[in-house]
Amino acid sequence: MSGEIVRHGMASRYSEAAVFNGVVYLAGMVPERGDTDIRGQTEDVLAQVALRLAEAGSDKSRILRAQIYLSDIADIAAMNAVWDAWVVPGAAPPRATVQAALADPGWKIEIVVTAAQATG
Repeated sequence: MSGEIVRHGMASRYSEAAVFNGVVYLAGMVPERGDTDIRGQTEDVLAQVALRLAEAGSDKSRILRAQIYLSDIADIAAMNAVWDAWVVPGAAPPRATVQAALADPGWKIEIVVTAAQATG
């Protein structure tokens, strides 16, 4: 039905994802474990992004935009190494990366993506 909003992973405060008119909006994905380095946390978060996109009928090749928040911008090279290995060649989305104070001091990264649902 056109105009219907479908929410996935509902909690009292937020949804993990919302889908509207074929576009998937993910909440900020953060590491499940805060005791790893930036590489481990980035791998963890990207795995969560892939899982949430799949649940909403999309995948990493259909990401329209990514926003990456790092607690320390000095981690950008290590984060980029993991990102570059994960992103689909020829389908790298527009992206912004900024330093930010994250809600948990153990988190080194948070990623928000918007993606198109798969067609057909």
